[in-house]
Amino acid sequence: MKLATDNSTLAENKLLVLYILNKVGKPISQSALLELVDSIIGMNYFYFQQFLLDLIENKYVISYEKNKETLYMITPEGKRAIELTSDMIPGILTFKVDQSLKSNLVDIEDKLSITSDFIPIDDNHFTVKCKVIEDNNIMFEVQTFAGSKEQAKNIVDNWNSNATEIYPKILEILTKKIDNEKNEKKDAK
Repeated sequence: MKLATDNSTLAENKLLVLYILNKVGKPISQSALLELVDSIIGMNYFYFQQFLLDLIENKYVISYEKNKETLYMITPEGKRAIELTSDMIPGILTFKVDQSLKSNLVDIEDKLSITSDFIPIDDNHFTVKCKVIEDNNIMFEVQTFAGSKEQAKNIVDNWNSNATEIYPKILEILTKKIDNEKNEKKDAK
């Protein structure tokens, strides 16, 4: 998506974010919201972030921390704004949102239980966060550094696809008593 200087395009994109939040009807993580918006109009992270910050500043969206994760939710003012201006969103986009949510709502909820996101530090350095969330409680979280956008995307993609295999392995390694095994090997010599 190319950011246009056309005010109606900017307003349309903000309204689309509000429309999605209104349709979801519950708090949603930034990564899940970005994934929905991106699947519909191909919005990149930086534009999405700016639109989200503008919506928060205008009190149409609130953000809050829960279990060390930031969640976003439409406010009553945001609901009123979308009711008054939803006709500014092209019908094809609302249809895409409705179809996407209808067919993927269960997937979205499942993805909320396994989340990952990367945050740019600068052009070539990224912080990657991977989480397992169960019943709105963070069961596992790991944060790491990526030296390139490609590496950050690979970590995120790998976590999203394989977290159910990776998480138990990490947990096993973290709970394994390494000192006892080293001592047993020394005693056996």
